[in-house]
Amino acid sequence: MENIVLHVDDVYKSFGGLHALSDIDLQIAEGKTHAIIGPNGAGKSTLLNVCIGRLKPDSGAVVFDGQILTGKKPYEINQLGVARVFQTPEIFPDLTVRENVIIPALAKRDGAFAVDAWRGMARENDLRDEAEAAVTDVGLEDKLGHEAGSLSRGDKRRLELAMCLVQKPRLLLLDEPTAGMSRLDTNRTIDLLKRIKARGMTKVIIEHDMHVVFSLADKVTVMAQGRIIAEGTPDEVRGDPVVQEAYLGGGHA
Repeated sequence: MENIVLHVDDVYKSFGGLHALSDIDLQIAEGKTHAIIGPNGAGKSTLLNVCIGRLKPDSGAVVFDGQILTGKKPYEINQLGVARVFQTPEIFPDLTVRENVIIPALAKRDGAFAVDAWRGMARENDLRDEAEAAVTDVGLEDKLGHEAGSLSRGDKRRLELAMCLVQKPRLLLLDEPTAGMSRLDTNRTIDLLKRIKARGMTKVIIEHDMHVVFSLADKVTVMAQGRIIAEGTPDEVRGDPVVQEAYLGGGHA
């Protein structure tokens, strides 16, 4: 029997008169890659923001590994083992690639720390080794000393992924991880995410690119107008006429 590591339980979220999420019941099995797809405005990113504490649902709850996340602050959720790669990379542009990855490694180890004290701690060999291993994992080892702001968009996205991986999360949430990437970079990212899966890390991926979804997902949830309209294996979803009409027939999410 599958172990459910994340349960979004009967979640509703509205903005004014707009129902962004309605009756969302989503279960994510441990060690699996679960994709969430749907047209623009379907509520996918809103759902992820509810999961990581950036938005509070109007009703319902998010449960991670038996702990209720609803009401916790984003950093508290992160400390429990949930990391997220954002649609727009969130990095420290004036710091080097190495320094960008050391910061979350330090935060994971020590919790809160004084901003002006991190540089001294960053010289510790164990943190440097962990950071450099994560950077190598995403293929940026030749840019360890480069300023993060000088990286290409694709490399910035890989850097943010390294910043998540160095925390060794149990659950990794990825909001369009290949957006803006060339096909070559997209395929490299697919290969990287497959390697991560082999380590047992659970992943939830929001993605427009069906090549990415069908290359990685064990299960796919389809959303439209804030609701789940279908769920199943990639083959089941691909052949569902409701999905084809609402989404796949349109060519892209």
